[in-house]
Amino acid sequence: MPELFAYTDGACSGNPGPGGWGVVLQALDGGAVLRERELSGGEAQTTNNRMELLAAIAALEGLERPSRITVVTDSAYVKNGITVWMANWKRRGWRTADGKPVKNRELWQRLEDACARHTVRWEWVKGHAGHPENERADVLARAGMAPFKPARG
Repeated sequence: MPELFAYTDGACSGNPGPGGWGVVLQALDGGAVLRERELSGGEAQTTNNRMELLAAIAALEGLERPSRITVVTDSAYVKNGITVWMANWKRRGWRTADGKPVKNRELWQRLEDACARHTVRWEWVKGHAGHPENERADVLARAGMAPFKPARG
């Protein structure tokens, strides 16, 4: 049975500003790539954290059937949010430890729903450190952002 991996990244030009997200989905067998699919998108006015979240959401929502998958992200915000912080946010009525409303709540809830269909393992990698699939996801995120960036004149 192939192993599934999703390498995700988000990018933003200004924060907030135009942003994009990218995903490299791979099915591996013994380390060899059997299938690969790339996804990307963007928004005109967003934040880096929103783009990181949308990349992970797109990866999981892009799977046709319930799967076992490893999501590899360079965002500690996404990894810690889904694996550590969310349970506390929910217990506190979607409030942070200092009582403020959780930012991007609708995306966190969408990510939680997307995770519910799958068995997900989360991995963090250092961004811009030469990890080939993370670098490719970054290229896709920047491509997703490109249509929303103002033209240089």
